[in-house]
Amino acid sequence: MATSSSTHFFLLSLVFLVISFFQLSSHQQLCLKDEYLALMQFKDSFVIERQASTYPKIDLWKSQGVDCCSWEGIWCDQNTFHVIGLDLSSSCLFGSINSSSSLFHLRHLQYLNLALNDFNFSKIPSAMGNLSKLTYLNLSRSFFAGQIPQGISKLSKLVELDLSFNLNYLHQGLLELKKPDWNSLAQNLTRLEWLDLSLVGINSPIPKALVNMSSLTYLHLGHCGLLGKFSRDIFQLPKLQVLDLVNNWELSGSFPKFHSHNQLRVLDVGNTTFSGELPVSIGMLSSLEYLDVRSCDFSSLVPPSIGNLTKLQVLILLNNSFYGEDFSFFSNLTQLTKVFLTLNHFTFNEVPSSFANLIHLKSLNLFGNQITGHFPSWITNLTDLRYLDLGYNMLQGSLPSSISRLKNLETFIVSYNNLSGIVEFDTFLELKSLKSLGLSHNNFSLVIKATTNRTIQKFKGLGLASCNLNEFPEFLQNQSELNVLVLASNNIHGQIPSWIMNMSASLWILDLSHNNFTSFEESFVVFPSTSLLYLVLSFNFLRGPLPIPPPSILYYLVSRNMFSGKIPSQFCKMTSLQVLDLSHNNLSGMIPQCFGKLSSMLVLNLEGNNFDGPMPETWESGNKLKAIKMGQNILQGRLPRSLSNCKMLEFLDLGNNKIKDTFPSWLGALPKLRILILHSNRLYGTISIKVPKTDFLFPKLRIIDLSDNGFVGTLPIDFLVRWNAITDLDGQNATYLRAYNHYFMLNLIIIPYQFPYSMTITNKGRKMEYAKILEVFSAMDLSSNKFEGEIPEVIGNLKGLQLLNLSNNILVGPIPRTLGYLTNLEALDLSQNRLTGRIPTQLTRLNFLEVFNVSHNHLTGPIPQGQQFDTFENDSFDGNSGLCGMPLSRKCDCCNSKDLPPPSSTSKGNEDSGLLAKFSWKLVLLGYGCGFLIGIVIGNIAFTRKHEWFMKTFRISYPRRQREGCERLNKRKQRR
Repeated sequence: MATSSSTHFFLLSLVFLVISFFQLSSHQQLCLKDEYLALMQFKDSFVIERQASTYPKIDLWKSQGVDCCSWEGIWCDQNTFHVIGLDLSSSCLFGSINSSSSLFHLRHLQYLNLALNDFNFSKIPSAMGNLSKLTYLNLSRSFFAGQIPQGISKLSKLVELDLSFNLNYLHQGLLELKKPDWNSLAQNLTRLEWLDLSLVGINSPIPKALVNMSSLTYLHLGHCGLLGKFSRDIFQLPKLQVLDLVNNWELSGSFPKFHSHNQLRVLDVGNTTFSGELPVSIGMLSSLEYLDVRSCDFSSLVPPSIGNLTKLQVLILLNNSFYGEDFSFFSNLTQLTKVFLTLNHFTFNEVPSSFANLIHLKSLNLFGNQITGHFPSWITNLTDLRYLDLGYNMLQGSLPSSISRLKNLETFIVSYNNLSGIVEFDTFLELKSLKSLGLSHNNFSLVIKATTNRTIQKFKGLGLASCNLNEFPEFLQNQSELNVLVLASNNIHGQIPSWIMNMSASLWILDLSHNNFTSFEESFVVFPSTSLLYLVLSFNFLRGPLPIPPPSILYYLVSRNMFSGKIPSQFCKMTSLQVLDLSHNNLSGMIPQCFGKLSSMLVLNLEGNNFDGPMPETWESGNKLKAIKMGQNILQGRLPRSLSNCKMLEFLDLGNNKIKDTFPSWLGALPKLRILILHSNRLYGTISIKVPKTDFLFPKLRIIDLSDNGFVGTLPIDFLVRWNAITDLDGQNATYLRAYNHYFMLNLIIIPYQFPYSMTITNKGRKMEYAKILEVFSAMDLSSNKFEGEIPEVIGNLKGLQLLNLSNNILVGPIPRTLGYLTNLEALDLSQNRLTGRIPTQLTRLNFLEVFNVSHNHLTGPIPQGQQFDTFENDSFDGNSGLCGMPLSRKCDCCNSKDLPPPSSTSKGNEDSGLLAKFSWKLVLLGYGCGFLIGIVIGNIAFTRKHEWFMKTFRISYPRRQREGCERLNKRKQRR
């Protein structure tokens, strides 16, 4: 091998000498011999993967003579003839570079560009740091992987550094900057003007040294996993023109006061946790062309000073809490080509007519606001419009036929409005450029004629959910380029046609949920698609074995069907799977052990099946699981201790199984666990604290349900003392708990997807469904165990508690007066115990108490009167022979009625009554849905079916409770 290499080098040298002789005799200047040989060896170390769209520069070198200074992609110093520039970008190179490569013989290189090649997931060689004269280095989009070498930070003369977009085929970043971290990079590369580390895994805060890089003009740090708070001083760097921080979800910060000397042209903090106001001073950024603050936590009025940004071309305010009604300042922004005011709190009576002046507008997105009125007719005058999204508003009336004037329109979305009438599909076929159409969830009926020509334009996305369709549109058979197809919430019966399976080679998203499908027309084991990312078949009547999705799948949702059999082993190979929802089918067998090793998994929902055996034993460290739902199965054995590795876990529901174990106090170390449901198992023993070293046991826990088990001993005082998450409600938001709530763009289509947590709480045989759970909601259910002793006074510290159930135990002693401190309490059940003494009058302070049950105890004395106690019926107090006073017919002998506290005065008014009739826990439901909601705006945000019990409201206002109680009290008096 060595002989062959030396022979090859000798022949190259001989060729060089011969050609050099003839060229020197003609007085031609030549590059240096050793650099010529180094370049040729570098060329020979790669395979050239030729492509139709590009040509490899390196292939032309032989035909361009021996003077490498004249070769394409190479330039030399005019005095020394050293090679100082090498540009082999897009040259079809395939292979790898190691530190012994002849590339590093070119020690005079100042410019090196190897972007857009394929280096086969190899590491950037450490010898790169030997090219000490480099001022430009571009290794972007070239499939480099691993840790960025220390040597890069030694290139102190660098002016431009681009290591961006080195991705795998799943669009995940391959490079990391950890050892060394980028503190050393920022400290040494002080001359940088251009820094692009997009999709490099940094996963650390911004270094302070970055503030001192006064030459920075372009800073791209998108999708780097940045943490902590972004320094405001970086905004004030004197030469900064481009600041890109997009997709750093855990990076916080706020905007400074901008000044007229700022040169920013591009400002992108989208998908971060930047918050605060959009300052009035933003109008000082006179050079600004692009502003993107999508999916942040901004909350403010949109300042009219934006009207000063006359060079602004793109404005994206998507998914914040901006508000306002007057947008007349848009009349000044005549250069705007894209406007995204999506998912905010704008309350327009109609789409602002000031947009009519934006004659260059190509994209208008007002999705998810509170816009009323009719579809604006002036929009059809914006003939340059390519993209129009008015989805998720409150538009009424019919769609005007003048839409057909928008001949350049490529995307049209009006999903989730109140539009009505009959809509002819043929209207949209006149728009020959139309590729994406979203009509989902309105009040109209879509008419697709059977004669619709199958040779119509090829669509990329079709959202036809809830359009009153009764059958598959036939024209779809020829739609071979569809990426998104949503036919959810229609009334389509029978089989899923085989041609849907055949066309699925191009599909990324397929949603057929909420129909009446019973089977697939053509049987198959593996889903015949190679590109599907989202497959939603929930809420149908599909039977048979579970279809196996392709390895590309991210979301696989088939809940509420009739699938049976075991989970196929192929699911273990789906390493990109993020959400798996197989709930409420007839699946059986053991849960695959590999589920604990799928590192990309966020949500695992297997509840409501017939799975048996133990849970998966191994849950590996570093997993991303936020929700595990395995309730309503036949799981046995112990709780796997490796669940403590799930550091991101927020929701754990293992209720209604046959798990036999002691209380898992070791779960208290999980820093984000909010909901723990273990009811109806075979748990036993005392609840003891086995992690005494920390004061933060279960630091985020707000809901715990241990009902219907075999716990014994006294109530866990140590746990109650340390339960800090519900002792104070400061800073809590009235939002719903969910695993995530993100919005991203797919071919300019906004796709929101979310997993709101849902749960079932059982009381006296009744299952109370919570389809959504408010973040402030707190509950403790320890009912149907064998707890004994007294209720501890410290329970009064749990001031955030809204639901407390201690029924059906062996508790003795008095009801603690400190329960009167639980002013947020809405349901209190102490029934079926051995409590004695009087009902404390302090409980009348509980103004939100809707349900109260102390039946079947040994209580005595008068029942407190007034406030919410005037609304409770007899059966709340049954089985206590010593109680007297209203609402019981038994009068109190020890005191007359005037000694009892008077009933409260209430305001007049007529409200619906009946919610508080009878006494059990009237747990009121939140919203509607069925646990998992996935939304695709171009077609569908897949809302679950509206069961009757979903239509209750969660909270009744205090005045309304008073009025209802007063009305019932008067009725009882009249009957007597």
